[in-house]
Amino acid sequence: MSQPTILIVEDEKKLSRVLQLELEYEDYRTETADNGKDALRLITEKKWDLVLLDIMLPGLSGVEVLRRVRKSNDDTPIILLTARDEVHDKVSGLDLGANDYVTKPFQIEELLARIRVHLRQSAKKEIESPTLSVGDLAINTDSREVQRENELIDLTPREYDLLICLLENKNIVLTRDQLIERVWGYDYFGDTNVVDVYIRYLRQKIDKPFTDAYIQTVRGVGYTIKDIKK
Repeated sequence: MSQPTILIVEDEKKLSRVLQLELEYEDYRTETADNGKDALRLITEKKWDLVLLDIMLPGLSGVEVLRRVRKSNDDTPIILLTARDEVHDKVSGLDLGANDYVTKPFQIEELLARIRVHLRQSAKKEIESPTLSVGDLAINTDSREVQRENELIDLTPREYDLLICLLENKNIVLTRDQLIERVWGYDYFGDTNVVDVYIRYLRQKIDKPFTDAYIQTVRGVGYTIKDIKK
């Protein structure tokens, strides 16, 4: 089995070196960048199994690097590193498509655990079928294209992740807590009402413009996507 490759984007040289030594000790292959422009070039030119991306970078901010990477449909797992702990920074990064968010200072054991989780999830996606569907709604997980009645539907990264989770558990009712854990991550400590908000966003895009509604609410429990029997 080949060694997973991780790009470390961090302008604090001591921290960057510590991360590199720790990751290489865990048998990961690493490369580093200390500014946003180099990071964007490296992410674009090479295939990475995971990227650790600091938000505060010279040249080009980590948020802007993330925005451009996701705009090109690159779904490489990205964990944001930042000294800032304000809620709006976390939400902004996650909404732009970051897979996770770690606030400095952090325990290296926690970071390693999160890296393992995202590498496992990424490996699982690679061996699974690239298409998920229910009725006339289909997602190609390779291209991240969502279609209904052959019409392309534009989703934000969070809406896409939520729809994937529902389709992977088709006909199974998932609670808000389960959706929070699977879509937002185990370290999310915000209001579970965020699930209701994003379900509403999804319905506006994949259900309301069409005749049948796939997303179903189970009162007092949660949500599910069900096959519609004609």
